[in-house]
Amino acid sequence: MTPIGRTVLAGTRASCAIRSHSTKLSTVSCYSTQTPKAQGSTKPAKKSKPEPKPVIFSGIQPTGQPHLGNYLGAISNWVTLQEQAHSANETLLFSVVDLHAITMPQDPNKLRKERREMAITLLACGIDPKKCILFEQSKVSGHAELAWILNCMTPFGWLARMTQWKSKMGVTRGIQTIEDVNSTAGLQLGLFAYPVLMAADVLLYKATKIPVGEDQVQHLELARDIAVTFNKTVKQPFFPLPRPVITETKRVMSLRDPTNKMSKSDASDQTRINLVDKPEVIRAKIRKATTDGLSGISYDRTERPAVANLVDMYAAINKVSIEDVVREHANSGNAQFKDALAEGIITALGPIQKEMERLSRDVGYVESVMQQGAARANEIARPNLEMIHTLVGLK
Repeated sequence: MTPIGRTVLAGTRASCAIRSHSTKLSTVSCYSTQTPKAQGSTKPAKKSKPEPKPVIFSGIQPTGQPHLGNYLGAISNWVTLQEQAHSANETLLFSVVDLHAITMPQDPNKLRKERREMAITLLACGIDPKKCILFEQSKVSGHAELAWILNCMTPFGWLARMTQWKSKMGVTRGIQTIEDVNSTAGLQLGLFAYPVLMAADVLLYKATKIPVGEDQVQHLELARDIAVTFNKTVKQPFFPLPRPVITETKRVMSLRDPTNKMSKSDASDQTRINLVDKPEVIRAKIRKATTDGLSGISYDRTERPAVANLVDMYAAINKVSIEDVVREHANSGNAQFKDALAEGIITALGPIQKEMERLSRDVGYVESVMQQGAARANEIARPNLEMIHTLVGLK
C-alpha cells in the first residue's frame, strides 16, 4: 500500500498541486516554499519538529446485512491494516458511520439493531479494540460540529459535481450541475452534502492515511480540497492533507449480474452471500450463480465476467493467486468449480459465524467496547475541535 504524494504537516508551509474531484487517482505533488537561509549566516539552524505519527481513519455504514463483498473488499483489509498499524505504532480509527446511514430514510428500530450487528460483525472478523479505536460516529459530536464548519467553506458547485447523490437519485451520467436535474424534489440536503461530513470524519482526527477503493477516491480528493480551503481561510496549515491507501482487493460482484457490485441494498438476497448465511444456503446461492456455457475455468473479465467474478472470490477467500485458481481448475466444469468455491466460503466463514453467535449473547461486552472506543476517539477529536473553534472565531 504505497502512499500517494506527501502529507502537508502542521507547521510546514507547502504548495500542493491537486487535481480536483477526479474519479481517478491523481498524483499529488507537494513542495516546500520555505526560503533557504542565506550563505554565511551565523544563526544556528532551528531543530525541526518530529513528524507526528500517521493517523489512519476508515468507516463503514451499519445498514443492511454484511456480506462477502464487505468482508473481502473492506473488513479483511481492515484486519490486515490493523496488524500493520499496530506494529508501526500508528493511530488507527475504525468507525461505524451511523450519521451517514440516515442520509437515506431508516426505520429507527432497525437501525438500532443494525448498528449493534455491525459492531459484532467487525469484532467477529478480527477487529481488535486493543489494537485500534472502534467506535460509532454519532457518539463523537465533533463529526457533526466540524461538518457544519466545513459546510460553510465548501462551494455548492463542488458538491453538485459529486457522483454519489446522482447515483442514489438515479440521475443519468453526464449531469454536472444541480440545475440540470428535473427531479430534485426527493433530494435531501443530507444526501447532497454528506461528502462534507465524510471530509469532517477524516479531518477531525487530522488523519493522514485513508484506506479507500477506487470508487471512493473522488470523496477523498474533495476532503483534500476542503482542507486546503480551510487552511487558506485561517491562514495556517492546520489540517494535513489526507492521502489514499488504495485497497488492492478486486470488487466482489453480484452473483446474478457480474456488471454490478455485490450490494446490501439489492432487492434479491440471491445476489449476495451474507456473512450469516448457513452452509446449505451458501451452497444453494453459489450453485445458482450466473456463469456461461463455455467449458473449463479461465479468467477473462471482458469475455467471461461471471466466471471471472467467481474466480476472484475463490482466490480471495482461499488466499491464492488467480493464476493458481485457473491452473487448479482449468479442466473443471462450472458445477464442480462452484462446489469447490462454496466449500471454501463455508470454511472461511465458519469461525466468524461462531464468534458472531458468541458476541450476540454478550451484548454488554460489545456495548462497552463501543463506549470505550468513543471515549478514546473523543480524546483525539476534542483538542482538535477546540483549536478549530479558536481559528474560526467560535472561541
